[in-house]
Amino acid sequence: MRKLILSLLPMLGLIAGSCGGKTDAKTIDMKSESASTGATALNENPADTSSVKVAVKTTEGDFEILLYGDTPKHRDNFVKLVKENYYDGTLFHRVINEFMVQAGDPESRNAPAGKHLGAGGPGYQIDAEFVYPARFHKRGALAAARTGDQMNPERKSSGSQFYVVTGKTYTPAELDQMEQQMIQQQFYSLAQKRRNDIMRMQKANDEAGLNALQEELIAQATELSKFTPQQREAYTTVGGTPFLDAQYTVFGEVLSGMDTIEKIEKTRTDRSDRPASDIKILSMKIIE
Repeated sequence: MRKLILSLLPMLGLIAGSCGGKTDAKTIDMKSESASTGATALNENPADTSSVKVAVKTTEGDFEILLYGDTPKHRDNFVKLVKENYYDGTLFHRVINEFMVQAGDPESRNAPAGKHLGAGGPGYQIDAEFVYPARFHKRGALAAARTGDQMNPERKSSGSQFYVVTGKTYTPAELDQMEQQMIQQQFYSLAQKRRNDIMRMQKANDEAGLNALQEELIAQATELSKFTPQQREAYTTVGGTPFLDAQYTVFGEVLSGMDTIEKIEKTRTDRSDRPASDIKILSMKIIE
């Protein structure tokens, strides 16, 4: 580990493109949203911190979700869109077995067969609200899609697109291996943020400073990447997508109707992961 930072110097310009949860081939990264509606963002300091339940009706069945109170910007934005009937008639436009089902693109409404979807939204983003490790990508988790790290280093969420995690189960050994990969990626990401410090110390031949910074970043990366007992229990039993943790905002979970999500997950899809037969959100309603 002694030479980690020094070995990074030739590739610092490439790090931003190599990090960001790429421990698995699958990501939720999407193209930039277009300002396709007149919706506006909410007050950034909501007074209410309680959770909210939402009933969702689809052409494949119904399910109920809980919006967490500790991710208030995402909760309030979702509630606002539900009350505007924003999601009614939109599709589950991206579905991947043993990964997730994604929806919330307004351009998917009445979209012809073969149209590429996934870039639509209300024309704004939501600040990331990582409540990690308390909120993680267990099976049934509700999370926000977003554009990739290179164009979105703050990992802000899409204004409307969301996904429900299906994922798969992992063995303890697989989680151990993934943990090590995540530590390395976190190290690279943290090192990129300290690029100027690293270059300055390297130029001054400050090996002691580089070594001290390296140990600091290793400790930070390890703290950010270690799975908690709760995560390990979930990922080895019900499953999920652990490689997305701390990369995308988890702001709720499915309370009931996971069988509907499973039915959507198993549907036949085209090369763009769009279901061959449209699966629509018929309506969403706040449960008072």
